[in-house]
Amino acid sequence: MFQLFTATTRPSDGPPRLAALRAELSKRGLTGFLVPRSDAHQGEYVSAHDERLSWLTGFTGSAGFCVVLPEIAGVFVDGRYRLQVKDQVALSDFTPVDWPEVGAAEWLAEHAPKNAVIGFDPWLHTPDEIARIEGGLKGTGITLAPQAENPLDAAWTNQPAPSSGRVRPHPMSLAGKTGAEKRLELAAELRVAGVSATVITLADSLAWLMNWRGSDIIRNPVVQGFAVLHDDARLDLFIDPDKVRLIPEEDGVTRHAVSAFPDALRALNGATRFDPATAPVAVKSALADGVAGADPCLMAKAIKNEAELEGMRAAHRRDGAALIEFLSWFDAHALDGLTEIDMAKKLEECRSATGLLMDLSFDTISSTGPNAAVIHYRVTEETNRKLQPGDLFLLDSGGQYPDGTTDITRTIPVGVVDAERRDAYTRVLKGMIAVSRARFPKGVAGGHLDALARYPLWLAGQDYDHGTGHGVGAALSVHEGPIRISRASTLPLQPGMILSNEPGYYRPGAFGIRIENLIVVREAGPLGDNRKMLDFETITLCPIDKRLIVPSMLSADEIAWLDGYHAWVETELASEVKPDARQWLARACAPL
Repeated sequence: MFQLFTATTRPSDGPPRLAALRAELSKRGLTGFLVPRSDAHQGEYVSAHDERLSWLTGFTGSAGFCVVLPEIAGVFVDGRYRLQVKDQVALSDFTPVDWPEVGAAEWLAEHAPKNAVIGFDPWLHTPDEIARIEGGLKGTGITLAPQAENPLDAAWTNQPAPSSGRVRPHPMSLAGKTGAEKRLELAAELRVAGVSATVITLADSLAWLMNWRGSDIIRNPVVQGFAVLHDDARLDLFIDPDKVRLIPEEDGVTRHAVSAFPDALRALNGATRFDPATAPVAVKSALADGVAGADPCLMAKAIKNEAELEGMRAAHRRDGAALIEFLSWFDAHALDGLTEIDMAKKLEECRSATGLLMDLSFDTISSTGPNAAVIHYRVTEETNRKLQPGDLFLLDSGGQYPDGTTDITRTIPVGVVDAERRDAYTRVLKGMIAVSRARFPKGVAGGHLDALARYPLWLAGQDYDHGTGHGVGAALSVHEGPIRISRASTLPLQPGMILSNEPGYYRPGAFGIRIENLIVVREAGPLGDNRKMLDFETITLCPIDKRLIVPSMLSADEIAWLDGYHAWVETELASEVKPDARQWLARACAPL
């Protein structure tokens, strides 16, 4: 099993650890300290060595931070985690803070003592982040102070060692371009921009650029290291040599120890680009002539080439067949007294039966009843709940395969479900179909499309506290920047980008609903006055449960889309599943 079900933190661990950190701060003359959920590579997921936020507070969500002061410690979380944080932290010592509604600067101005000095680790925060906080603190007398050594690491006496996972090559047949071709293309961009080099710190950028996949972080085949790409396409790579011992050296790539990275930055001559949104403050501080600009890998990685798209389609066909085997089994056993853990184990068994599952793409969210209202719920032996008649079972899961990364959510009835839940489910489905059917001019961003998914819920006075969609990597991170479908997204969508489409609705203490497919931006066919338009190709293959739909709430066009989607799923996968599952698939894909 890839997924384990033991709780990794306990609320009772937080108070003594907080006391130990405060003692370290006192030794250093610091009033407070910022504890982020990040590492030096600023990815969403971190290794055990960098789980500082969860070690201190008990909160295990993938986004958030803590601000520690002498008398109060605020744990800042967004809408996805506001139920979860209350279950995971000791509320006697930690105070949940609704973020981004309340920012760090605003909170510090209210709670920090006069002339407070707040420490931070310059390898764990970006220049943009620190600039926002400092801007909000102007006139308060509160200052931020970078620390050469992290006081939390001093308090964490049994901190795990840094990751040193082995690297494997990602074949040209799946990458579509060689690493050398990618470096040449990006180097040309640097020359046009008038900079002599760029610093690369994101682990998924490094994996994409080198055509490598790694094992530093579970669920995400990224490679932790740093690089400097020069305008002549030379690359200085700073990486643990044990990781790449079995990888042949490449022309134009010079390997160095990670410890040499800061001195190498200080030695750079000429304008050097760094990404203020993803590089650590320490990188900016080390550069003599730093120029702010986006990581050049970000957009190149987000726009998949045809080889990457074909790999993703193949992975989704394989994954869809595994999901159908699971759902066929589910319908036969849902009322047998089985639990959330039973469901997660069975689904992983179905994926493993493909013979190509390399890992899950994230821990399966196997949730029923009130647990499904916790948006990023992780089932443990302590929270494990039996499926009960009348429940909604929310299953959000994905796999890492050699050729692609999958992410799919289905909400399934356990027995007969009441009208309120069916109404909410149908509204969520209407929003998901609206995004799937969207046709839009070039230049439109995810922020423009987000309301399509929410509008049916808004009409009923409902909404959800997460984005509608995130970018997805090709055999890489399941959450990939910089694109997304959310109110905050301003980047225009471009052909080849892969996003999730996952509206939802959550009733705390009662139920949760989410439906998710992955979609690819593509050129739309001619229509009307022949403006250049884009639309979406759906690549997820799995029936959407019709038993929860209120048909009268769907328009004829929505029903036509759903019936067409199901006809395509059955055509693609009927020959890929066992006879019992094939019969189930025929019923699940019958016209509404």
